[in-house]
Amino acid sequence: MLSDIEIAHKIPLKHIREIAKALGIQEDELEFYGKYKAKINLSILERLKDKPQGKYIDVTAITPTPLGEGKTITTIGLGLGLNRIGKKAISCIREPSLGLVFGIKGGAAGGGYSQVLPMEDVNLHLTGDHHAVSIAHNLLAAFLDNSIFKKNPLKIDPFTANIRRVIDVNDRFLRRIITGLGGRKNGFPKESGFDITSCSEVMAILALSSDMQDMRRRLSKIVAALTQDKKPVTAEDLKVAGAMAVILRKAIEPNLLQTTENTPCFIHTGPFANIAHGNSSIIADKIALKLGDYCITESGFGADCGAEKFFNIKCYYSGLKPDCAVMVGSVRALKMHSGDFRVIAGRPLDKELLKNNPDAVERGCCNLEKQIENIKLFGVPVVVAINRFETDTDQEIEVIKRCAKEAGADDVAVSEVYKKGSGGAIELAKAVEKAANKLSNFRFLYREEDSIKEKIETIAKKIYGACDVEYNKKTLGKIKLYTELGYDKLPVCIAKTHLSLSHRPSLKGRPKDFILPVRDVKISGGAGFIYVLCGKINTMPGLPTEPAGQKMDIDEQGNIRGLF
Repeated sequence: MLSDIEIAHKIPLKHIREIAKALGIQEDELEFYGKYKAKINLSILERLKDKPQGKYIDVTAITPTPLGEGKTITTIGLGLGLNRIGKKAISCIREPSLGLVFGIKGGAAGGGYSQVLPMEDVNLHLTGDHHAVSIAHNLLAAFLDNSIFKKNPLKIDPFTANIRRVIDVNDRFLRRIITGLGGRKNGFPKESGFDITSCSEVMAILALSSDMQDMRRRLSKIVAALTQDKKPVTAEDLKVAGAMAVILRKAIEPNLLQTTENTPCFIHTGPFANIAHGNSSIIADKIALKLGDYCITESGFGADCGAEKFFNIKCYYSGLKPDCAVMVGSVRALKMHSGDFRVIAGRPLDKELLKNNPDAVERGCCNLEKQIENIKLFGVPVVVAINRFETDTDQEIEVIKRCAKEAGADDVAVSEVYKKGSGGAIELAKAVEKAANKLSNFRFLYREEDSIKEKIETIAKKIYGACDVEYNKKTLGKIKLYTELGYDKLPVCIAKTHLSLSHRPSLKGRPKDFILPVRDVKISGGAGFIYVLCGKINTMPGLPTEPAGQKMDIDEQGNIRGLF
């Protein structure tokens, strides 16, 4: 089979004006970035405010292998399939981080015959939104340090100044650094570091804002530090929130592109699914719901991470109610969850993993069963999508179908969109159409008035399967402080590994009787959640031995080579 980029180059693209016109977007609501991508002006929401909404579908997954299970391919492919059976469907995905594109993961434009095009643009800068987030975030960091340096009029406690710089490159050498060397004229020495841009609270704010004014309000509430008497110092206090909003004025507009079958796709924002909520923007989803019969949006990582945050955080702030969830799984991942196999990023798959083994699949289905249970906790119908690979056997597929239905899935469908495009998604599209027309009794997992600890423990026990939660003295003190400051009404965003239902990546399947350790609690006052660190969370990835960027180059005709 051809590589992703070879397939992409064979697809005849339409001018993005045609894609927009078919959706009902007026030309004066577009800002063109060349022929094949455009931003959508937020004025469209006012024009469409009285139009009925389409069906809202979230694509999530079982606990994935480090290689991923094909959520983005399925999100795009489901859109292809629904359009093929006569529905107007729009896929909404996150923008990939350049750090991951040049590192080990590769791109996030889908793959095979289920891609968003031009895939080079999607994976390389797109319309510059990540750059805008980096600049806005780093401007806040500079204003914070400058305020302390210039006689500290806000009486900031320097030891609480918690805004690290961000950059969209994987670089382990920037994780912990010393800044301000070279004498007083260059600042003051302090330990700091860099995070990758997707980890910025600014990115989460962009994703959770409902309009320009909401974004400005949220930026003003970013807690950059505490005063010496433990009061929050915000971006508004530092008089930088307005400048940050100016930088982000275009980044808040969703990006419109097209798929391999010239159907529409919105790409907007890219927050991580651990220290942030891991979903594309509320604004993109709202526009898609007004323009289409179906909005298919994607949550990061497995259902215990991205989907839980989709329901409890994104839906909390958007006011939108999902009609159906799609649970992506694969034979290879379920074999891994049997405990018989290890999957390590950057290394070839174990040959035994590729052999027919229905028994290993069945033992690994305990993870699928728990993730289905997790979706059902929110009262939403769920369809399991089996992302089929060439080495999968009919026996293994049948095991997954049986286990999924026994666990309460509303339907199960095999997806072959990578090889067949919309032709490989018809079964899935019909299953989703049927499930989305069922009654959704959507509900949140916890109440707004629950305490911070109650919210943490509800997620830990009901979603992860923990038997208890462990707090250290520092964490208990911060929970008490945040409660006194009035942040206890916010949702919680738990940061843990995505490679296990527990906090330990090595625990596969459905771990039980474990204690979830809460190591730190921090405030994202602008984004509007408390984020809870369970175990070590790496916010600045490093490069592998052979980074994906080694294979990339440009030829004499200006064509990009080696991009997946």
